[in-house]
Amino acid sequence: MRQKFVRAFGGAAVLALALGASAACADDTKNSSSGSDCKVKIAFFGALSGGNANLGINIKDGAKLAIDQYTKANPNGCKIELVQKDSQGDEKQAPAIADAIIGDSSIIGVVGPAFSGESKAANPKLSGAGVTIITPSATNPTLADQGWKTFHRALGNDAAQGPAAGRYIKDVLKAQKVFVIDDTSEYGKGLADQVKKVVTPVATGTTSKGQTDFSALITAIKAAGPDAIYYGGYYAEGGPFLKALRGQGVKATFVGGDGLKDPGLIEGAGKEAAEGTVVTCPCVPPDKAGNFAADYKAATGQEAGTYSAEAFDAANIFIEGIKAGNTTRAKMEAFVDGYNGKGITTTFKFTDKGEIDLSAVAVWAYEVKDGKIVAKQEIPKP
Repeated sequence: MRQKFVRAFGGAAVLALALGASAACADDTKNSSSGSDCKVKIAFFGALSGGNANLGINIKDGAKLAIDQYTKANPNGCKIELVQKDSQGDEKQAPAIADAIIGDSSIIGVVGPAFSGESKAANPKLSGAGVTIITPSATNPTLADQGWKTFHRALGNDAAQGPAAGRYIKDVLKAQKVFVIDDTSEYGKGLADQVKKVVTPVATGTTSKGQTDFSALITAIKAAGPDAIYYGGYYAEGGPFLKALRGQGVKATFVGGDGLKDPGLIEGAGKEAAEGTVVTCPCVPPDKAGNFAADYKAATGQEAGTYSAEAFDAANIFIEGIKAGNTTRAKMEAFVDGYNGKGITTTFKFTDKGEIDLSAVAVWAYEVKDGKIVAKQEIPKP
């Protein structure tokens, strides 16, 4: 039986929960009104160390905030533990992490995997074992086409982000000559390929993980004379690449996707070199997500980062399922498949492929200004 719940997450929901009765928690054979014998785990799966750790930490902290708020509001409810699985953003480590999650039967859901490459490596195992997946950040469109029965994505994919970036380059920047680059990752290449559906590049190039010498690529860029450069990749390489570009006198507007939307980009490039960079993201600015930004800052001492809010929503979907008594993998999967509810970032109702409806997807353009990444505008749909 498919269950549907319409709820608002965030401060108002937490207050309502605190004032209301604690929900009962159930397993296969019994319900517990006290919750004292109900204990389950949700796993975070993503980078907590390595070059792109900031992106994973943002997600982990968003999920943790949701669980901490639930725990405070429901002291007698089912106990939920967040298990942290550090992948370092490396798809080679992903299968072993998936095996560890599968081996712990108390883990009934995963917030993640965070990156598209590790998702491709881990999701076949997780789905085969019936572990529900809600990724708040892996945006490669092909992830939804693999037949993974437990896959869900809590945001728009790059089939929305890439063309939106292309429209921004054409309609807002008015760029005539665009050089398109990707980092050869599942994420970066997939995103750049989507951009090329809207923008015909004057030339293309690639970078690789850990690359530090970009001289040959910059020579090709200077020869092409673009007025905009699109980079599909992560900030770990994007920052140093941008620094090298500006150091060689290349002034073309630098545009990239959500993998660049992190202070690490500015740290890697330098404040002056990063100024004016445009990044797109199928994510809502935290200050437009109710009380979330203030709650996150109070809990972590940091500003909410890329996909912190989406992770908060993903964790809250699992929490709603647990509160409704779905404390086995099979029950949680059925709950999430039938879920229909409003979070702080968008409305969630998953298709049979695990995607949210296109009408619920918003792609934003952000800009580096005075050393900070600030929201500029929502990119209009075509």
